[in-house]
Amino acid sequence: MKLIAGLGNPGPQYDHTRHNVGFVVLDRLARRHAPGAIARSRFQGATIDASLGDEKVVLLKPLTFMNRSGQSVAEAVTFYKLNAATDLLVIVDDVALPCGSIRLRAEGSAGGHNGLGDIEQKLGTIEYARLRIGIDGPGQIPQKDYVLGRFRPDQLELVEPALDEAAEAAWCWVNDGITTAMNRFNRKTESIRSS
Repeated sequence: MKLIAGLGNPGPQYDHTRHNVGFVVLDRLARRHAPGAIARSRFQGATIDASLGDEKVVLLKPLTFMNRSGQSVAEAVTFYKLNAATDLLVIVDDVALPCGSIRLRAEGSAGGHNGLGDIEQKLGTIEYARLRIGIDGPGQIPQKDYVLGRFRPDQLELVEPALDEAAEAAWCWVNDGITTAMNRFNRKTESIRSS
């Protein structure tokens, strides 16, 4: 069994904000792989049980707000007795990547992302897969205001296909593993950046 956690902030005021791309990818996975499923309230979040290929997967949206995402993720990991290094994928936004790009890593630092930082603290490890979705840097806008803002029309054109690609990458991670997923999807990220 696998756990995919998409990070974001709960509440309609945060819908469609840059910080909530993890929620959006989870919604797309749920529509494709668990159509009609009703979200359950568990692990201080909303969960949907899905099947991605032959693998059972729990899709988790922590509802603890971004900075405390680790509470929800750690509860689910503990409950299902998962190995974070092989059974957990976290989907987040990344201001260091351009819009329209995604990057998978098997492990790594939080890179200043408060949601990842809290997960690392609560799990006591940096060894879990993460899928970052580029949202562009904030420029002159304070970062907090930028990530809680909505995409500009020119950014939406780039990020929409990236969200679908991120859902495909998550499916690939579940069924083919992190190495295959990185080889397949990180290469696309590099080609977007150079074009």
